[in-house]
Amino acid sequence: MAIKAELTSRDRRFLDMSLNAPMWKVILYIGTPLALYQGLAAIFTILDTLMASHISKESVSAVAYLAQINLLLSSVGGGLAVGAGIQISRAYGEGDFLLVRQRVSSLYALSLTLGLLILAAILPFTESFLRLAGTPEELIAVGREYFTIQLFVMVVNFLNSVYISVERARGNARRIFILNIAMILVKLGLTAYFVYVLESGLNMIAVASLVSELSMFVFAVRYSLFGDNAFSFSPKAVSFSRRVTTPMVRQSLPVIAEKALFAFGKTIVNSMCTLYGPLMVGAMGVSNNLGGITTNPQNGFEQGSASIISQNFGAGRFRRVLEAFYVTAAINMLIGAVISGLELWQLDFLSGLFDGGSEDFRRMIAMVYRYEALGAVPLGFNAAVMALLYGLGKTQLTLVLNFSRVFIFRIPVFWFLQHCTEVGEKSVGIVMMVSNVSVAVAAGLAAVFVIRRFQREFPVSPS
Repeated sequence: MAIKAELTSRDRRFLDMSLNAPMWKVILYIGTPLALYQGLAAIFTILDTLMASHISKESVSAVAYLAQINLLLSSVGGGLAVGAGIQISRAYGEGDFLLVRQRVSSLYALSLTLGLLILAAILPFTESFLRLAGTPEELIAVGREYFTIQLFVMVVNFLNSVYISVERARGNARRIFILNIAMILVKLGLTAYFVYVLESGLNMIAVASLVSELSMFVFAVRYSLFGDNAFSFSPKAVSFSRRVTTPMVRQSLPVIAEKALFAFGKTIVNSMCTLYGPLMVGAMGVSNNLGGITTNPQNGFEQGSASIISQNFGAGRFRRVLEAFYVTAAINMLIGAVISGLELWQLDFLSGLFDGGSEDFRRMIAMVYRYEALGAVPLGFNAAVMALLYGLGKTQLTLVLNFSRVFIFRIPVFWFLQHCTEVGEKSVGIVMMVSNVSVAVAAGLAAVFVIRRFQREFPVSPS
């Protein structure tokens, strides 16, 4: 029986909008729900950290440290979803809907296989793995079981990442927003119940994460498993042929490496922070969460814009590719200026929410974020450049930029500040500012090169 790959009337309307509507309208339509979700997710992450601080200050540091290790592992599924999503969007823009379904189905199969392989490789050796990652012994004692549960969270998250990537490719940002907010509310509700009512430990925070991911997975199955829609999963459509799978894997490998190296680099930075005591790891983690209130919405527009760029590139609408980049850059830089400015205005209040009664801890948080906030506007521009590069499939260049951000502009600078200057603990904040501004400058240079080459290679006609 032939594989069917049909589009709903809504999918056809969105494709027409993506290729023909005013670009500012398209970017706001797809990016605003994603940005709202990402911004609320950052706030909810802060609330989650606030609940962890109710257990102990050490729990805050454990969550902050282990979160980077979790990101390192999750980068495999996340990178695969991002890279493959580019190719799904491109096939969508080209009008090859059978190829869309084959790639969607194959992506689910690949993600599940990789998730189970990682789980089997790490689960029996959890403590050894954490030590290999440089986790301080006191944090291993607090967070070992928490991390074990998070491994199961990772497998479910792999599949959820695919589902979100597919919905983003078809412009279903509103559904992504609603489902993710519902998942976050489940997570926060359970965490609050476990921490404040049952007075449970850190492990139950991970259990809350697992339940919330499973709740999202139920909807992913409902919307993805049945029917003849081009964006639904079909076992018959799974293919590992060169035409179907090879472009997705080739596109994804640099993204996987980029995300894994970035997360690994942040674990190194966390280890270096312990020079100033375990609480500094928590302070940096809280500062990163405060920064996420600004950068997460920027990343939402980055993700939405990358899909629009990929679709228009696949359809040969080359002028619109560059329009999407310019609109995204303007929106993201405005977001960076407004939100970071508001946070700096209320920084004493925000940092005081997490101090657990420790004035030193509050001071550390505020000190780090004052420097980190200076990179908010440059990071908005950087996110727009990333959208352009992802959308054009230039993931090797995104790998270079994100590698540079941590392994050139952050870790060596941090080492220099620690060992060759007298700035002391301020180096934690300074290095965040330096690395974030520096990578934005590098991204700007990359954008100039890519845009000039793009304009030479592809004829630009009016939209």
